Amino acid sequence: MTYSKEEKAMWLEDWQKSGKGAWTYAKENGLIPQTFVTWTKKEQKAKTGFVEIQTKFKPKLQTSEILIEKGDIRIHLPFGSGINELSSIIECLQAAL
Repeated sequence: MTYSKEEKAMWLEDWQKSGKGAWTYAKENGLIPQTFVTWTKKEQKAKTGFVEIQTKFKPKLQTSEILIEKGDIRIHLPFGSGINELSSIIECLQAAL
């Protein structure tokens, strides 16, 4: 039997709510266990992509520097700083910690 994307999504959602193993759930609901387990793996794989992270910090586009804070340490890094400046900052941080 062939299932639509919507049907698969419905089965997967119901399975997740059930708390049962995929194989057991499939057998109890008249689904082919091997096929259902494959659906669950594809679902897990689809969830491992990029995730949007919500932040409270909204950078201002007018600013000309980046502020890095760690505890009592504040670093003001001008935009356009190169690798040499970043390396120096990292060395200073390592020495301070």
